[in-house]
Amino acid sequence: MHIAILTFDGFNELDSLIAYGMLSRISLRGDTDWKVSIASPTPRVTSMNGLTIDAHIGLKEASQADAVLIGSGMKTREVANDASILGQIQLDPQRQLIAAQCSGTFLLAKLGLIGQVPACTDTTSKPWVQAAGVKILNQAFFAQGNIATAGGCLSAQYVTAWLIGRLKGAADAREVLHYFAPVGEKDEYVARALSHIRAHLPEQATSGAE
Repeated sequence: MHIAILTFDGFNELDSLIAYGMLSRISLRGDTDWKVSIASPTPRVTSMNGLTIDAHIGLKEASQADAVLIGSGMKTREVANDASILGQIQLDPQRQLIAAQCSGTFLLAKLGLIGQVPACTDTTSKPWVQAAGVKILNQAFFAQGNIATAGGCLSAQYVTAWLIGRLKGAADAREVLHYFAPVGEKDEYVARALSHIRAHLPEQATSGAE
């Protein structure tokens, strides 16, 4: 199972790296079939706060992943206007799980993948996404079918849990959330996170996730 996190110059560290760390928990537990990659249009990208990281794969390879998460950043609108970058992103919700966070929702709209489905984004990106014709929900997470969107940096936990819940099951999503949750707040933290995604998981996947 391969999950690609699309990460561009000017990326928001929280969006890409919280998801990367939480999703990688599955492989750390010993699942050798689980792979998480940072995918970028260049070999290296630098964050909005000056952190430079190496990409694992390019955008074309990311388009073949089982799941793709589009992160956000301060240069999202530049990316959206760069046909040479967007042309490398070929996503298909019929065969992939696709998620976007904050301004990543704008890229999802520019790629023509949202349609009339309402979506979530952050307050800064909201006007751009609305201008692209998308109805914005005042909530942290929403999914319909194989597409999910989230708003706010710390909603990365909900996107991550949804991806794990869809790919592995709600019990695995719960375990990952519990592992990373603050001590003394774990049960409350996990219950709150699962309340955001439970309605968006297959019915059979939620058994035992209470």
